[in-house]
This record gives sequence, structure tokens and C-alpha cells, in this order.
Amino acid sequence: QVQLVESGGGLVQAGGSLRLSCAASGRTFSGHAMGWFRQAPGKEREFVSVMDWSSRTYYADSVKGRFTLYRENAKNTVYLQMNSLKPEDTAVYYCASRVRGYYSSDSTHYDYWGQGTQVTVSS
Repeated sequence: QVQLVESGGGLVQAGGSLRLSCAASGRTFSGHAMGWFRQAPGKEREFVSVMDWSSRTYYADSVKGRFTLYRENAKNTVYLQMNSLKPEDTAVYYCASRVRGYYSSDSTHYDYWGQGTQVTVSS
């Protein structure tokens, strides 16, 4: 059974930082694309950042330059370092894994999901 477990969410003031973690277990994620999506109340789930099978990273325009995605293969863990946070970053953040390791910003292309972690940025 594949599991993705997120942690690191919380409440932070605008301009602050948070680091989200996603620990994967149950199988090897080598070759998978792994990354993050988010969903704000009343909105659709949206792409944030993904690392493909070759370790190339992709970012949504709204987070480019502020968020950094990186991976520790030995720990089967991906991290999302979020700096210069804005109130519009408030959402539930979901870790996702795609067996077919190519980049996609379409959430329906992802095979495994974590339970989500809340990020709230106050103004």
C-alpha cells in the first residue's frame, strides 16, 4: 500500500516561511514525478510544483521565485520550501506522485495523494 504523508503546514504571517515535507512509503518512488498541488476554499485544486523523473523541477507562475522543491531520495521524501508567503497562498497543500514520471500540471494525471496539510497566511 502506497502512502504519502505530509507535514509542516501551519499559520504564518505574510512574508514568512514554511517548509512542507512529504514522506513516501510502500514502494520505491524512484522514477516517479512527485510534487505539490493546493486547494483553497471554493476553488479547484491547482498545480504548485513538480519534480519529474530526471529531477527537473517545474513551478506555477504564482510561486516561481518564492517556492523551492527538492527531494531526498534516501529518505523517499520531497520538500517544498515556501518563502515570502502571501495571503493568497492560503490553501490545503497536497503531495502527489505520478508513476509515469513526466511532468504534468493536471491533477488527474497523478496516481497517489497525501491527506493534505493546511497552510494559512495572515495579512
